[in-house]
Amino acid sequence: MPLITSLKSRIVFNSRGDKTIEVDIITDDRYIGRASAPSGASVGKHEVQSFPHDEPQRAIQVLNSNSNKFIGAEASKPRTIFEIIRTIDSTPSYSIIGGSMAYALSVAAVDSASKALGTPLVNLLRDNKPCTNPYPLGNFLGGGAHAGPGTPDIQEILVCPVGATNIVQALEMNFHVHRELRKMLEFEDKNFTNGRGDEGAWAPRVNNDRALDLAERSIENSGFEIGRDVALGIDFASSSLWNSDNRCYEYKRQGLSRDTNEQIEFVNSLVQKYNLIYIEDPVHEEDFESMAEITRRNRRCIVAGDDMLVTNKERVIEASKYGACSGAILKVNQAGTLYDALLFVEECNRKNLKIITSHRSGESVDSHLSHIAIATQSKMIKCGIVGGERVAKLNELIRLTEYDLIDGMADLSS
Repeated sequence: MPLITSLKSRIVFNSRGDKTIEVDIITDDRYIGRASAPSGASVGKHEVQSFPHDEPQRAIQVLNSNSNKFIGAEASKPRTIFEIIRTIDSTPSYSIIGGSMAYALSVAAVDSASKALGTPLVNLLRDNKPCTNPYPLGNFLGGGAHAGPGTPDIQEILVCPVGATNIVQALEMNFHVHRELRKMLEFEDKNFTNGRGDEGAWAPRVNNDRALDLAERSIENSGFEIGRDVALGIDFASSSLWNSDNRCYEYKRQGLSRDTNEQIEFVNSLVQKYNLIYIEDPVHEEDFESMAEITRRNRRCIVAGDDMLVTNKERVIEASKYGACSGAILKVNQAGTLYDALLFVEECNRKNLKIITSHRSGESVDSHLSHIAIATQSKMIKCGIVGGERVAKLNELIRLTEYDLIDGMADLSS
């Protein structure tokens, strides 16, 4: 039973160069666990608060004043760390200590415990459940909040190697399509500078329609069959497009707007035209009824809530009243602690929602996400295709196949 003997925190920087919190926890005077909190550019309004008063230093001050409460605590149980944090901060949004600190503390603790026990982190979290590798869902053409002016309004066009039989093959397929798209963009625009967005996706000066056509062709030019070998997905990040005053979705970079019915029909048409396997946030975060309609009409496509659900079990309960969503994005830092996130997973399982574990646009080089994805039986892991902070998660999936616990790839149909 690994016990916490010391801890400390510091300000470090994420992949966007923004300040964040990193925590070291040592158990049994020997085993160090470390975790850095990620952050998003496209943020749901129901997410927990990252830092008290938006100041990372305040979070450190709060921890320093309460660090003795963690000494002697059992590190391998996420609930234990959650309960200690709740004696410091009982607010729903972690406004006193900050969600980033809550995340880093809870993940660093189990990271240390896994080292003390000599077992991968996934073994502490999976509760003896069978393990499969999630399919890597990779952003390879991006716009929106993750890229600059002139890029598509649609935030992410994603690829998923559904025909892969193992994780190495799956990653190679995604890398291949990513490289092929670059060649096509260079041919299309002789001035293309190989610019990429926050998550490593190409960020060309094309409109939404052209972006989707290029994405489809890049799969075909790579020698893959769409839907059988590699499938497309889209993250609309629709809350960032929604104008609540005008009651419409504004695609400003393309110079058009759509009312709610037009948005629904636009989404449905793209699912059909490109045989999409996955769509995320196709309508804004409060429109459960429209989300439910899209879910009903696209049974073979995972319709995932991110801003709508924000890794909050109460939002899952509310969405399920409408039949909204067939999938759910799991972002631990949206919830605060790892324990909060695991409660969300339990609720999603009760409601038969497929889990997609996801990175943030502002990431660390930590690889805990891979362990969490496998332990929660996620169907997909959304962590990009290229970039050191993205590949760190993908390479960890490969390493974990060396343990006798992974049994092939996830079943996307179940």
